[in-house]
Amino acid sequence: MSPLLEIVALRFAHAPGAPEILRGVELCLEPGDRLGLSGHIGCGKSTLLHLITGLLPPSAGEIRFAGKPLRTENDFRAARPCMGYLLQRTEDQLFCPTVLEDVAFGPINLGLSRSEARKRAEETLESLGIGRLAGRSGCNLSGGEQKLAALAAVLSMRPKLLLLDEPTNDLDPVAATLLVDTLNGLGLPFLAVSHDATFLGRVCTGMLRLENGLLRPVEEQP
Repeated sequence: MSPLLEIVALRFAHAPGAPEILRGVELCLEPGDRLGLSGHIGCGKSTLLHLITGLLPPSAGEIRFAGKPLRTENDFRAARPCMGYLLQRTEDQLFCPTVLEDVAFGPINLGLSRSEARKRAEETLESLGIGRLAGRSGCNLSGGEQKLAALAAVLSMRPKLLLLDEPTNDLDPVAATLLVDTLNGLGLPFLAVSHDATFLGRVCTGMLRLENGLLRPVEEQP
């Protein structure tokens, strides 16, 4: 069986002749993996997520999802619904008048009818224990509520993989613990970018570090 996500010799620079941020990244993520990715600010962690989702073009190398190479915009467009991308800035993911509409937005764009999308959105919110937020505006929620609402918007697409960019940013300890419990209860594979070592230690099955443009595994401490 092919890895769920495979990255081969991926390289990236912001412009021709500019210093390379990624210098031959290799990654193999299996269906049961929940990987944490750390590294200093500006090392290219978020850039890597942008490359995986086709928001930036690589300078060289290849990305494969479920065994299929992603080379063209059409390839990425077909794969994106299967990659649930939780953005670092939650407010960028909540833009509709109500949370219910935010969570239904993705399913509608997948081709579901409005009634089907609403039903899926309600079910997703209830599954995360935040059905009470359905009629509220995302801009009026707490940081923890916003993060869970944005996660619901991602999960309503029924993704096969989660890509999480600094998911505990601006969360207090109670909200962070709720996010940990939610992720651990989902059973979905993910790649989580975070500076929060405690969070990563509570949700991940493996750890990677991006350093000098390359990924390396982080060995467990004895």
